[in-house]
Amino acid sequence: MSRIGKSPVSIPKGVKAAVAGRTLTVEGPLGKLEHALHPSVSVDVDAASGMLKVGRDGDSRIARSVHGLTRALAANMVEGVSKGFEKKLEIVGVGYLAAIQKNVLQLRVGFANELQVPIPAGLTVTCPDQTHVTIKGIDKQLVGQFAAEVRSLRKPEPYKGKGIRYENEQVRRKAGKAVTK
Repeated sequence: MSRIGKSPVSIPKGVKAAVAGRTLTVEGPLGKLEHALHPSVSVDVDAASGMLKVGRDGDSRIARSVHGLTRALAANMVEGVSKGFEKKLEIVGVGYLAAIQKNVLQLRVGFANELQVPIPAGLTVTCPDQTHVTIKGIDKQLVGQFAAEVRSLRKPEPYKGKGIRYENEQVRRKAGKAVTK
């Protein structure tokens, strides 16, 4: 039995979870999320105890792997609609900056042209100042994917450390050319 899959997910107050056919729906104060369930897993919602339990049909390899995955996705859905998820990015470099105009994130990160990144629906992107970007949303996968896409536009380089990085990310620095004697 999967260690992750067999542990129940507690549903906080104000969050409703329901299973209709092969679809798990979680609704909370921040929004509503849906997930299509794999045929080899089943989800039981116990409203009285406020728990969500994931079970599997057999012991096949796919059923075992999807068991823990489904439980983790359900836990992320519950946390997303109750608290939400957030990623913070830092922009390091002289003249590097970010701004938001309408539904587009504009980045000046050392290229000849300004980069225009459309913000997906369901995400809230803010720039507290020109060198920080905050990405918030209820879908953990969408928040992480958008943050990774923005970071990939100009990854931190190892010699000067310039680029877009996650907040508190440690960038390994390399020494430049050694001075010969």
